[in-house]
Amino acid sequence: MIERDRAGEVLSTLEYLFDPGQIIEIRALSSGAISSGYFSDYQKAVAEILIREADTLISGFYVTLNEVNPALLARRANRIQSRMGKADASTADSDIIRRRWLPIDIDPVRPSGVSSSDDEHAAALTRADTIRGFLATCGWPDPLLADSGNGAHLLYPIDLPNNEESKGLVRQVLEILDVRFSTAGCKVDTANFNAARIWKVYGTISRKGDNLPDRPHRRSKVLSMPPKERVLSADDLVQLINQYPAQALEPGLRPTTKPGMNPEAKGQTLEEMASVREPALDLAQWLNRFNLTYLSKPYQGGTLFVLDSCPFSDDHTDGAFAIQFPNGAIFAGCHHDSCGGGRQRWPELRARFDPPRRDPEEWFAEARRARTRAKLIAEGRIDPDEEMSESSPDTGTTPAESDPVHQKADEILKSGDPLSFLLDAFSEYHEGDRAVAECLIHSLVSRSVINSKGLHVSISGESGKGKSHAIDTMRTLIPPGSRIEGRVSDKALFYMEDLLPGTVITLDDVSLSDQMQEILKGVTTSFQKPFPYRTVNKDRKPQICTIPQRCVWWIAKVEGSGDDQVINRMLTCWIDDTEEQDQKVLDRALAGAEEMPDNPAGISETVSVCRALWEDLSSVWVVIPFARRIRFQSAENRRNPDMLLDLIRTNAALYQQQRERHVVNGVTSVLATEEDFDQASRLFVELNGETGAQGNKLTKRESLLTHALATSGIAEISVSQLQTITGWTCSTICKLLHGYHSYGKVYSGLLEKCPAVSFLDRTVTKGDQGQTTMRHTRVYLWDPYLYDAWLKGGSVWLAGDDADKSDPDDSSDQPSGDHGRSEATIAAKASGDLSEQRSLLERSIPGSTAPAQGCSISSLKSGDFTAVEGFPEKVPCSVCGRRTTQYRERHDRAHGSDAEPVRMLCSSCYERLVSHEITAIVPLPGMIHPEDMVPLHASVGRCDLCLKKEAVWSDPKSRTHLCESCYQREKARSTGAHSSGIQAVDDLSSGDSSEEGSDKGKVN
Repeated sequence: MIERDRAGEVLSTLEYLFDPGQIIEIRALSSGAISSGYFSDYQKAVAEILIREADTLISGFYVTLNEVNPALLARRANRIQSRMGKADASTADSDIIRRRWLPIDIDPVRPSGVSSSDDEHAAALTRADTIRGFLATCGWPDPLLADSGNGAHLLYPIDLPNNEESKGLVRQVLEILDVRFSTAGCKVDTANFNAARIWKVYGTISRKGDNLPDRPHRRSKVLSMPPKERVLSADDLVQLINQYPAQALEPGLRPTTKPGMNPEAKGQTLEEMASVREPALDLAQWLNRFNLTYLSKPYQGGTLFVLDSCPFSDDHTDGAFAIQFPNGAIFAGCHHDSCGGGRQRWPELRARFDPPRRDPEEWFAEARRARTRAKLIAEGRIDPDEEMSESSPDTGTTPAESDPVHQKADEILKSGDPLSFLLDAFSEYHEGDRAVAECLIHSLVSRSVINSKGLHVSISGESGKGKSHAIDTMRTLIPPGSRIEGRVSDKALFYMEDLLPGTVITLDDVSLSDQMQEILKGVTTSFQKPFPYRTVNKDRKPQICTIPQRCVWWIAKVEGSGDDQVINRMLTCWIDDTEEQDQKVLDRALAGAEEMPDNPAGISETVSVCRALWEDLSSVWVVIPFARRIRFQSAENRRNPDMLLDLIRTNAALYQQQRERHVVNGVTSVLATEEDFDQASRLFVELNGETGAQGNKLTKRESLLTHALATSGIAEISVSQLQTITGWTCSTICKLLHGYHSYGKVYSGLLEKCPAVSFLDRTVTKGDQGQTTMRHTRVYLWDPYLYDAWLKGGSVWLAGDDADKSDPDDSSDQPSGDHGRSEATIAAKASGDLSEQRSLLERSIPGSTAPAQGCSISSLKSGDFTAVEGFPEKVPCSVCGRRTTQYRERHDRAHGSDAEPVRMLCSSCYERLVSHEITAIVPLPGMIHPEDMVPLHASVGRCDLCLKKEAVWSDPKSRTHLCESCYQREKARSTGAHSSGIQAVDDLSSGDSSEEGSDKGKVN
């Protein structure tokens, strides 16, 4: 019975409001979802409403008041679709054919999202009755009076076209009623002027917030439904507006008497109230930048932006707007009473999406004043409650001048060596790695160079070798406000409200996600301006997070930064992980354990001076007057020249008080000198050689492995031989060569990075005296010519200098100094000189001396030598004297006394010896038939003739097997060209004999 009464109440309401067959949209609102349907059959609409009303998640049912385009029935004909998607449209203002009702909503003032109390509810009904009486005195007919569940409704029948004029009339009427009848307890909602406004379906429940005794959920109902005797026309509305000219709103006027608003603004135009005039700000671009979608239209010579969603509140989506007037003034607000009721909210909107950023110079100046004030208070020179002026109380000097720490920092900047001072301060707490420290210093200075593209640092090295300690040491030398304490995840960076421009951001052994790597590419490219990042919050609302400008990034990882495009944007340096460095670190730790504490409660004077030095460093524009004279040995990576230029700029900026300075258009400019180039080029070359891989972007282990391949002297080298050379495990070497997968990420190896490295899968035959063993193995090949073309060196110089610097291969442009075998060879490798690599390797062998000369190929026998297992001997060859050796003379055949050394041969000389012996072999005539021989496709052992090389030809009849050298020789002899056969054998050999063989031919 109750259900039938509710159905009858809802149906009678719909039949009163709408003509038979008129298309209406029923909309059900719930938390985070909207359900909607179009109906021509009102009984079906009532049935759908009653079915869904039992769902307590639905806050209310609403209907479009004005006449809807009949074609919209095809969207969802006589049915309600639950949880519409983004592609599912609802009724828009343009879908309304005519205006049929003028809605007046009297809503109690209360917090949003809750039901009204009984007193608030009663006050709204009383106020609605007052408004009805007022409009009756103006000649208006009786309206439909209804209880909305929380407030009161008045509906007046009208008949107006759906155009801007009608919209303006309805809006002005609502605003007149707002001015005359809104109180501190009840408000007339002025936002109900749009044509597609939805309205409460009377007879349904209204749920806002939880159902509490003092704020209950109520069912809406019609209180008075008079017959529609007269329909209001446009003239009736105009008459009301003209009757109250003091309160009437001309286009652009908005009177207000609401709490929290400026009472003097009453009667002002929006343009006058928009006191914030920003001619430099394009409001359309600003809205697009922060993904605030809108519909724009002309307005009083300016532009009106109707926002698709309200940025001030999540309780509604419509009603928000922004206006930019011709003079640049901006006004923004929302028509909803709960959202300001149309008051000026542009400053609040801008602060929410584009908060002002404090300039680092201002922050540093404030920090200096605070530190000086604390020092003066501690010394008793000023009272704690006394405000400190710009000059010190006793001396009349500025705080910086009265602070001895800043005095020393200022002295260093003006006449000292700030780079050496910072490096020495770094060395007080960290052993070695001065190149790493220098990169970090230049990275910090890049924040103060206005025209810098930013210098960021990637440090790679083995775990536990001091990467984190080096970064932490440098972080202690900069002011606390310029760094983030502790570790930071990649996602947290976008939600840190206290992240200031110029902050040092450290990612220490953090696994860089694909998303973070893309972000790193963006922030390193957008160094001088903030980097916006668009995402969604937990409510799936668009959110724009921003990383401020001039932030520098320090990344420390064992395997490097990951993506090659990320590494290319950074100074790539290696931590020193040599044994000598390990011993120095150990000695320092042991010495420190014996020392007494030094200033345990605070920071040292050196650290204070370093921090003051960074605070006193001014932002400058650096000009490089000799830039066109700079030459690069290789400019393949186009970011490397930019890095060198930034190194020059940062060096000049660090010494800015010792350089020529000019002020141009209010910007301080510094002229770099050739001394700055010398410092920058020295570091740049080091990063391309012994302390980094700026050119080829290899890690230190990868670079050392290429060194091992280049200097091993083995034509085809196996993993086991590389293990002997490097001392690394098989798994480590395989990963370096082939790459590997880890946590879903692919790390490429040398076979992908370096074109000089290749591999072969082959069968190896080994053994002596006719006994052979065959096994499958993988060997790696090294092409020095490809490597030389790939590397191309990292030298830079100035054109027009001395003649020796015009040569890019000149040693003066290369890193100097002996840093052990690996580092020295890497430096030689950077120069592209392969012979220098060999000589450096030989000089690094302890006790090695020049080989004895006079040993000839003709005096040796290949049978007296056996292959050396594993790594070649570090002994010069007895014939050529310049290479490491792979063949050793047998002990049982060594000549002379025990004092005579065993003779050694390199692989090239051994091949020459074998070829020399083969040429002297003369078989009996008619025993060998080369014309009957066919190539072998499987290994059958050694040659039957020379017993030295692997057989590759076979005679099926006699089952004679020959190597390639013997086959070519016998083939030449069979054609009567003995001398040509000898020459063919020599051409196949790895080298010609330096002496003529004196042995007579041998007959087998």
